[in-house]
Amino acid sequence: MNILMVTSETVPFSKSGGLADVVGALSSALAGEGHFVKVFMPMYSFIEEKGFKKSASFSVPMISSEEKVETVEKKLGKVIYVGLKHPYFTDRKGIYGDTSFTPYADNCPRFMLFAKAVGLYMKATGFDADCVHCHDWTAGLVPYYLKAQKIKAKTMFTIHNLAYQGDFSVYDALLSGDVLSDKLFTGPVDSKRLNMLKAGLDTSDIITTVSPTYAIEIQGEEFGCGLDWLLRARKDDLYGIINGIDYKEWNPGSDVYFEEHFNSRSLNGKAQLKAKVQKEFGLEVREDVPLFSMISRLAEQKGFGELLLSGSTSALERILSENDVQFIVVGTGDQRYVDKLNELQAKYPNLSVRIVFSNKIAHMVEGASDFFLMPSRYEPCGLNQLYSEHYGTLPIAHKTGGLADTIQDINEKELKGTGFLFSAMHPDDIVKACDRAIDFYKNKEALKRARKLAMTMDFTWNKSASEYEKLYNKLAQGKNGGNK
Repeated sequence: MNILMVTSETVPFSKSGGLADVVGALSSALAGEGHFVKVFMPMYSFIEEKGFKKSASFSVPMISSEEKVETVEKKLGKVIYVGLKHPYFTDRKGIYGDTSFTPYADNCPRFMLFAKAVGLYMKATGFDADCVHCHDWTAGLVPYYLKAQKIKAKTMFTIHNLAYQGDFSVYDALLSGDVLSDKLFTGPVDSKRLNMLKAGLDTSDIITTVSPTYAIEIQGEEFGCGLDWLLRARKDDLYGIINGIDYKEWNPGSDVYFEEHFNSRSLNGKAQLKAKVQKEFGLEVREDVPLFSMISRLAEQKGFGELLLSGSTSALERILSENDVQFIVVGTGDQRYVDKLNELQAKYPNLSVRIVFSNKIAHMVEGASDFFLMPSRYEPCGLNQLYSEHYGTLPIAHKTGGLADTIQDINEKELKGTGFLFSAMHPDDIVKACDRAIDFYKNKEALKRARKLAMTMDFTWNKSASEYEKLYNKLAQGKNGGNK
């Protein structure tokens, strides 16, 4: 089957978050199963052009000009990456903005041009895709334009996070030079706004998102981000498929970021790594104390409001002051959370904070920790709980989205479970879940058993890719199907 992925970012060329990991890994897994996969992406200034070859040149009509663009291609493994060259991308420092906090003012025409270019590239090169798989709001207009360009390929649109919608003023929308359908807009007539994600939901043949539970949650008002009505209307075309993880990169038995390797049969290296990380993070080197960690964006979505700012004594402070535990927090984000974490670190010697984004630190802390806390308000899929389980680090998480789908709540009586889930998003429930974990840590046999079970869970991309294959095949047959 010929598959064209359309994305604003993908490893190994561009990345701002998990979207890039998902597209890169899914594309490789599908190509490994014998599919012909191309990934269509912007050619940003920071992407090294070595190995790319020109494949096409054409014009994209916008309101005031015919914009000249080129595409270049490079094969990595079995996947062909197609880069779109235009000053909107080649002359910019970043992906969505110069920093993650300052989006470009012209992101609307940037990604309108990107969306239009997909079909024009297919026509220029004669690439006959069976399915064009569009990822997130930046590719939301692709299904609409493919239909307008009379291209018959079936389209799939994947929601990675419904909260990010590509919302722009109607005046920005005029820059496309097209008369756009009302289906692409939200809001009342006198103040309507172009919504690129809504466009993808409304005009694609099938919709997927990154976990079965999230697929259900976004049909309700609480998590629907104003589009729950549309998702309910299209519920028969909506499917949830859990993301996988790259076991070549995330493997405690061969991780390139530390030497103390271990696996489900021998956990000695985990204890050695724990001691190393305790020392490097300024914590007392003790095998008997449970080590908790968080590696996260410091953002409201990730539960830091409930963890740090609720009540006179925050949930994290209660955990640190009332128990013999150690805690590591790694991440960047909202300054109010940074300030509070630094305040608590100065007060509690059993807390170590690193305001940094580092792959090496992420791998080492995941491997060394006993428990990994994820009190997310919502989580479409989540990857850190998958990394944690594979590294024998038991997750503690709010029962939502992909966290609910990938963590089995520990039941000591039935000798099963891979982590600790709590249902209510409240500081008290975060503390109670951590208390459960602390008590569980004392039972060394049960702890060892839970770690081994977690480490043998199958979160490979091959499993996830097979679910996408089923949907691609149904699309090719003009039908819908899969696991809802």
